[in-house]
Amino acid sequence: MSVPEDEERLLPLAQRWPRASKFLLSGCAATVAELATFPLDLTKTRLQMQGEAALARLGDSARDSAPYRGMVRTALGIVQEEGFRKLWQGVTPAIYRHIVYSGGRMVTYEHLREVVFGKTEDKHYPLWKSVIGGMMAGVVGQFLANPTDLVKVQMQMEGKRKLEGKPLRFRGVHHAFAKILAEGGIRGLWAGWVPNIQRAALVNMGDLTTYDTVKHYLVLNTPLEDNIMTHGLSRGLLYKSSTDCLIQAVQGEGFMSLYKGFLPSWLRMTPWSLVFWLTYEKIREMSGVSPF
Repeated sequence: MSVPEDEERLLPLAQRWPRASKFLLSGCAATVAELATFPLDLTKTRLQMQGEAALARLGDSARDSAPYRGMVRTALGIVQEEGFRKLWQGVTPAIYRHIVYSGGRMVTYEHLREVVFGKTEDKHYPLWKSVIGGMMAGVVGQFLANPTDLVKVQMQMEGKRKLEGKPLRFRGVHHAFAKILAEGGIRGLWAGWVPNIQRAALVNMGDLTTYDTVKHYLVLNTPLEDNIMTHGLSRGLLYKSSTDCLIQAVQGEGFMSLYKGFLPSWLRMTPWSLVFWLTYEKIREMSGVSPF
């Protein structure tokens, strides 16, 4: 039943434009989470890229002299060599990325849950539907955010290029977008999108599915209410393709190079998800939007 136009104007913005509101609220929550955990993301990227920089500089001898320093020493090295603020090198495109990525995935997941698949009248939502919804939400969110993801990684490596005596490629985020667009066209902004959406599908299958399933199980089957305690408990340009990247990494640096940056990546996922979900649920409540 439609709401009369005069009455609709009196409704809160969250009710007049629910999807746009949820997109913006998830973007705000993602911004808080990104700022809190970004140094771990930068450390992970530096660890993953050190081997490539060494191979380019030293050739085959890099296998014995690659500057792998581990997570803590890499972070300390960035602070000592480049300054404390450089731990947030590239945070602006990272925030742009998560506004688009988180907004896209959250709106997509809720639309699938509420409209396409539909919850039952008693609020139960089958696990298999949640799994499919989480994967599809990850694909949509990552595809939309791929250009910002690409710029984020490129900006993170500018400090490394400066230390190696190489000229900086970008003057800022907008210059990076413009340069990548000029050199590679629209398709250049989506370089590496296939492995990115594959990863995003799996990540969101774990993140969205776990949080949604556990939270609603606790609310429906335990004395716990829908509050902060329950929310806390739930919680390429160098390569021709992703296959080429895999082959070059294994040939040049060995099989274990595929796991460089695993520790900071793993350590970051837990606090990021915790901060995101607690913030997202709280600002939804403050904005008059129903709980997730």
